[in-house]
Amino acid sequence: MVMLASVSYINRTAMPIAGPAIMKEFGLTQTQMGTIYSAFLFSYAILMVPEGALTDRFGPRLILGITGLAAAGVTALAALAGHPPMSTFLSAFVSFHVIRLLVGAFYAPLFPGCSRMIANWFDSGHRARMQGLVTAGAPLGAAFTPVFISWLIARDGWRNALLVSAAITGAASLIWILLARDVPQNGNAAPPPPKGSTSWIRLLGDPGLLILSASYFALNYFEYIFFYWIYFYFGEVKHMPGQAGAIYTTILLLTMMVASAFGGWLSDSLGSRWGIILGRRFVAGGGMTASAFLLVFGVNAHSDGMIVFLLALALGFAAAAEGPFMASAIDMAGPDAGAAVGVMNGIGNVGGLIAPVLTPYLAERAGWSAGLYFASAVVLVGATAWISYPSRRTEIRLS
Repeated sequence: MVMLASVSYINRTAMPIAGPAIMKEFGLTQTQMGTIYSAFLFSYAILMVPEGALTDRFGPRLILGITGLAAAGVTALAALAGHPPMSTFLSAFVSFHVIRLLVGAFYAPLFPGCSRMIANWFDSGHRARMQGLVTAGAPLGAAFTPVFISWLIARDGWRNALLVSAAITGAASLIWILLARDVPQNGNAAPPPPKGSTSWIRLLGDPGLLILSASYFALNYFEYIFFYWIYFYFGEVKHMPGQAGAIYTTILLLTMMVASAFGGWLSDSLGSRWGIILGRRFVAGGGMTASAFLLVFGVNAHSDGMIVFLLALALGFAAAAEGPFMASAIDMAGPDAGAAVGVMNGIGNVGGLIAPVLTPYLAERAGWSAGLYFASAVVLVGATAWISYPSRRTEIRLS
């Protein structure tokens, strides 16, 4: 699952790395390229809930294997954009939109499917650390991609770079199909919950899950600013040298990777002593609160080293909440873990859609500090949702 998460971020971010070359070849503007990038998140967020429900019904091994192979095939098609036979029917601009929409659609069940797998294999006291490890795969892939894909583009061109990305995705999906199993075979893990029968539409009406999802919206809003704008912030706002900005961005992503895994482990470890509820409240709510203040401190720091240190801590404390969030959605839903994580992750990614647009909008009118202060306020409000996190029982089964 860590492999799938890492490879998915290599594949989904390969096109943004190839973006400058694509813009130059086809004469696309920055705004046009931005809409191409956003097309991924649009289908990714909308389809996460129903496709998460598919993993509950048919099992994550089958669904993630098929969609992974499909994502690889669609990415490979991007290499044909602007050439026959694709150019006969669609312009390059339209082709890239269709491709990104399809890639987002095929990746939508990834994290819900992983949550379904974790629900099958691990009891509630071990789920946060497993979710933290899986989530850590995303920044690992994101940190690796800029260096690897830019090197391929410089050597072989952007089309071949996308083909290599597609091949890696396809190979990972085949390995998953061959080796993964929906349920434990040795009987050592807790028996998995039965396959879901609750309508995923009914999940959208559960108050507890919606509160958790609203908080996850705030966390995604905060994190996506780092994904899309931190390199720009280092170079254009703080005037750090280009190579230094790239290195610092990688440091932040690697910090996120370590913190995600550590936060899941810490949540379960504290849960074994204090109870699962208090363990998750402390790591998720406390981490989000700390991240809000650390970002404010980082914005006001003066030396480059201190700015990077504080922003890395801000992103790290936020990422530590990922495991508790996912594990809590699993426990709330019981047999509908995939659909429930789809609800939470889908709503969360709406925050990911808004943040990359609203932040520069605020920055243009009030300065980048104002845009980042607003992100701190959003994640701080999101942290308050953990006060109402269920305290009477570990699992809240939806009827």
